[in-house]
Amino acid sequence: MTREILISANTDETRVALVEDGSVVEFYVEKPSSQKTAGNVYLGKVINVLPGMQAAFVDIGQEKNAFLYVDDAFLPGENGGRGSSRSRKGRTSIKEVVKPGQTIVVQVTKEAIGTKGARVTRHITFPGRYLVLMPTVNYIGVSRRITSEDERQRLRKIAREVKPPDMGVIIRTVAEGKTREEIERDLLFVLRLWEKVQQNSQQQKAPALLHRDLGLVMRMVRDELNQETTRMLVDDCYTYAKILELLQSVSPEMKDRVIYYRDREIPMFSLYGVEAAIEQALHRQVWLKSGGYIVIDKTEALTVIDVNTGRFVGSKNLSDTVFRTNMEACEEIVRQLRLRDIGGIIVIDFIDMDNPEHRARVLDELEKHLKKDHTKTVVVGLTGLGLVEMTRKKVRQSLDAVMTRMCPYCGGKGTVLSEETVASKIRREIRRLLRNSHSEAVLVEVNPNVASYLIGPGGANLKQLEKETARSIFIRGSEDLHIEDMNVKALGSKEEIAGKAIPVRIGDVLELEVEEPHSQNPMDGIARIEGYVIDIKDGGSRVGEKLQVRITSCLRTFAKAIILDSQGRRSGSQVSD
Repeated sequence: MTREILISANTDETRVALVEDGSVVEFYVEKPSSQKTAGNVYLGKVINVLPGMQAAFVDIGQEKNAFLYVDDAFLPGENGGRGSSRSRKGRTSIKEVVKPGQTIVVQVTKEAIGTKGARVTRHITFPGRYLVLMPTVNYIGVSRRITSEDERQRLRKIAREVKPPDMGVIIRTVAEGKTREEIERDLLFVLRLWEKVQQNSQQQKAPALLHRDLGLVMRMVRDELNQETTRMLVDDCYTYAKILELLQSVSPEMKDRVIYYRDREIPMFSLYGVEAAIEQALHRQVWLKSGGYIVIDKTEALTVIDVNTGRFVGSKNLSDTVFRTNMEACEEIVRQLRLRDIGGIIVIDFIDMDNPEHRARVLDELEKHLKKDHTKTVVVGLTGLGLVEMTRKKVRQSLDAVMTRMCPYCGGKGTVLSEETVASKIRREIRRLLRNSHSEAVLVEVNPNVASYLIGPGGANLKQLEKETARSIFIRGSEDLHIEDMNVKALGSKEEIAGKAIPVRIGDVLELEVEEPHSQNPMDGIARIEGYVIDIKDGGSRVGEKLQVRITSCLRTFAKAIILDSQGRRSGSQVSD
């Protein structure tokens, strides 16, 4: 498998893509205005202790207080610490562990997402190149990705010899084959970080930042640049130099895998298809190579993924077609989970399979691809309805949360009321309004698309409404109005409202810009004055131009006009009329 890390850095943002066998599987973006907090260590102040939730809220200097769960609050040596038999059995209350006003050192384990604040723990960890230091627990672990038992025992022995008493270390995958000196040098580096945190916690007042984790680029070098990585491409010379400088001190043998991308004509992300992959990852529907597709929908509580055969009809029978579509979908589903960084509860609705062997093989295929994902995942299994339940650890905001914002038009619903529904709603409102008013007429402003339904063909709908209410009703379209909104602009006598509703008179000469061709007569053009429509004869081919026109007739919902030449006379193309 080829594994490439692409780093594109500039002043306004840094973007990183992980490409496996030519497919973009992970994407990260870091902007100066939105630095990540996961991994940062803070001196926090306990604000609230909630026994009913077995949790506390801690002020760490962010907009929202951080959430500290009881299991993350225990420390060895404290009341109810990890060594206590009570701690994991839920018999110790959070009130016995932390108190309101108490100052504690915490580390962010999960970014603030949506309306929820960050999640924090008192069990601090400092990732190095070859190991992870856990200064609050006495523990030794070795990465499961190191499969050789002899190598695991060798690394465990080194860890036991070099780690400080009452501290823990986890040996990382990249430590495989490394010497004791290399591992010990890495340990000394992270120990200095812990010592600095302890010093800062004594000198500062809560809330305060004690340690900021590495930036995106250096984290990728620390966590992702390993023997499995074919190469790392960097398109910024300054970033390239900083990476080489870091590697010189921690992993000199990896320097030759870092390459400076020099082509300025073809951007690196375009060459590798990263831009297209990101754009696709922001869409609900993702096509499979066979012609099937998956649909990804996110809700507040979970993410639902639906698998469909689409254009794929197979060649044998229905059972085989369904099985092959589901098998192909497994790889794409995992890729999209990683690329979109989707976390939390995930439900996958594979196409129904009657064959138990097919169901088992699809689950095995899903778990096979999930092994490539460094983020912790758990496949619970199939439900009675044939749905696959799984979870994926949520550490940071998903790709769509980072790159998009809620639609200001629909408010995040993804839909708005239809024009016909809104028109009916407005008719009801007009009837209610006029029942409680003695005014002869009313002027209502609505979205132009809704105005078309209110007026109807030849004004039929408007005439019917006027007949029902025995009043004169003037409708005016406004592009500035949301499709679901209406404004009652005026109530009064018919003459008064007509003057406000019809802003032009027969014979007026005006300079108007043609906005669009007439929807039913493309030869004519449409202009507007305060939402009032002007139908310009023969103006359909002159969209975007400003024309001098004369009003020839006025109706309640629109006026007609002809184009004048530079001398104020009727344009030559219209004389024959």
